[in-house]
Parts: sequence; C-alpha cells; structure tokens
Amino acid sequence: MLRSSTRSLRANTLVATRGLADLVVPPRSNPVITYGPGGRSSVSGHVATVLGCSGQLGRYLVSKLAKQGTQVVVPFRDEDEVRHLRPMGDLGAIVPMGWDIRDSDKIAECVRHSDVVYNLVGREYETKNFTFNDVNVLGAQRIAEICQAESVSRLIHVSHLNASPDSASAFYRSKAAGEEVVKKAFPSATIVRPGPFFGHEDKLLNSMAVYPILWMLNNAETRIRPVHIQDIAQALSNLMTGPDSTTLNLPGPAVHTYESLLDLVSSVTYNAPSFAPTIPKSIMLAVAKAAQLVWWPLISPDEVERRYMNDVGTDAKGEKWSGDWEKVGVVPEEVENLAIAFLRRYRTAANYTRPVTIPASRRTTAVSIFTSDVLHALKLD
Repeated sequence: MLRSSTRSLRANTLVATRGLADLVVPPRSNPVITYGPGGRSSVSGHVATVLGCSGQLGRYLVSKLAKQGTQVVVPFRDEDEVRHLRPMGDLGAIVPMGWDIRDSDKIAECVRHSDVVYNLVGREYETKNFTFNDVNVLGAQRIAEICQAESVSRLIHVSHLNASPDSASAFYRSKAAGEEVVKKAFPSATIVRPGPFFGHEDKLLNSMAVYPILWMLNNAETRIRPVHIQDIAQALSNLMTGPDSTTLNLPGPAVHTYESLLDLVSSVTYNAPSFAPTIPKSIMLAVAKAAQLVWWPLISPDEVERRYMNDVGTDAKGEKWSGDWEKVGVVPEEVENLAIAFLRRYRTAANYTRPVTIPASRRTTAVSIFTSDVLHALKLD
C-alpha cells in the first residue's frame, strides 16, 4: 500500500502542463520553448551570446540572464577571465567558447546557435594590439555582419551616451561610427547608449576615493549622468524580448559634477576632502602621453579630453530628461542611495560602522523629478 501511494505521488509530481504561451517563434530563429516555473533551474528557451562577457558590465548581464534559465555562451580570449561566470548558471547553462574579434570563423561559432547576441566589446583606452577603430568600428561591423549571415534574431549593441561623430574624443567618435556600421549590417539591431557606470568595480567612485587629483581637471565642473551598472544589466536583460530597430538612451537619474561626486565620496567615507590643485590641461595631456610608455593601462590623452566634456542631457534643458528607461521597464537608482556599498571599504576602522551621511547639496535629489516621471510612465505610482 505504501509503495503504491509513493508511486502515485511520483507520477503526480512529474505531470506538467504546457500551453501556447510556452512557445515563441522569433523571426529568423528556431522556436523558443519555455519549461519550468521560471528561475535559475528552469529553461527559458533562449540562447544568448554575450561578447565582452569578461568586462565589468558583462558579468552582471550574464548573471541576470542565467538566473532566468537562459543558456549563455561566454566567449573568451583567456579562459581564466570567465571562470567566475560558471557558478552564475545551472549545470550546462554557461557555455565558454574561445574567440577572437578578428577571427570571423570563431565569431560565427559563438553566435550560430543563439537567438540573442549582446555586443559589449570595447575599452576606453587603446592598446598596442587594438585601436578604437579596430574594436568599436571594424570589430562591431564584423560581429553585425556575421549575426546577419547566421540568422540571429536579435542583436543588441552597447555604445555610449556621448557617442558623436563630431566629438573631440576619439573614443566617442569611434562609438558613433560603430553604431552606423552596425545599423547598416544589421538593420534591426538595438543600440543602447548608457551613461558612465558606477558600481563595485567601477572606475568612477573607486578612482575618486584613491586618486581625487585626477578628477579635479576642469576645476571639477564637468557634468555627468552616472548610472548604476546593475540597472544597465537589467535593461539589457529585459531587451531580450523588447523593442528592436531602435536606439535607447539610458542616462543616470540625476546630473552630477565631479565636485559633487568628490564631496559624496568624502562624506560617505568620512575622509577629509581633497585639497589637490587643478592640473592645467596642457600639463595633464603631456603626463598622460608619457604614461603610455608603460605596459599597464594608465590615464590616456583621450581620457583627459573626456574629463573636460559634459555628458549629453546635463544642460539646463536636459536636466529633466529621463531618457528611454520606461521602454526597458527599469527605474534607475540614485548614486546617493548606493554609494556606501561601494565606498565603505575606504573608511578607517574607527569609522567603518558609522551611519551614512550625504552632502547637504545632494539631499534634496534623493528622490528626483526623474524618478517620479519614470514611475508615472511605468504606472507604478
């Protein structure tokens, strides 16, 4: 009797119902069949390739995709660079594959079985092997052409908020040129333009906490729209089934100057504010040029130029500009609400557990007009 009831219980637990909602047929791709209640151990039916997965944004995107039950192809040049990505998904969900941005055959192998391809490839400095044009233009074009030839359903190309063909920065000009070649090679591609990132491994708040003098350029008056990297990763994850053939601008929720961010870092860490002098631009350019003689990355002349350039949407007219966050279903977080998570390690032992203090000039922006606008657009208020 006990054995019979046990068999009956097992039979009942193995019964699963399917509906038409579990079947999706994307254009130019194989059918996507969802299985399971959702989550890490389920099967979303999607296969995504994340090019540039070893970078700062890539690890967060891979984590969010894998948690949905998506099989993620993680191309690498050095296998050790993607070892930390394996635990992010269930068994078999993370698929490492070797690749090279100049090898068309290896790129084709990485995207051949995917219905979504994310191109996150790109660094903010040039190396002896790769220039901005090699990566942001020629590399992006090669990836888009191969995705088109392999009948990939969706290509999501990450650019930059300040991409412009007329920019004084070679990095921003190459990003703009990359957008054009991607649109030409893959007309239905989605272009994403995020603002500068802040997060655990960022080069913004962490750099300000260690080398504040490098952020005093332009008298620390440069205006930017910083955005949490987790919000960008969530937006990219949502775009798996989102709009295509469009360009999405994703600026941060509030306008900051380098000075206000330096004040925030000083306030959160309980460290004395920096009284470092402002280095003249000509001297800083000469120092940055000399720094290129070493083999590890230091500040480059192009980065110095970018320290003098305001982000798009930071003028008086654009301060209330919310970008396209409502289209991706994400409400971005203010940097003041999250800064302690990234900056606590810069506190002394005596101040480590002290409460968070925010500069008086930023307290009124904790809940900005931007956030209320996005909440209204998402019908969450």
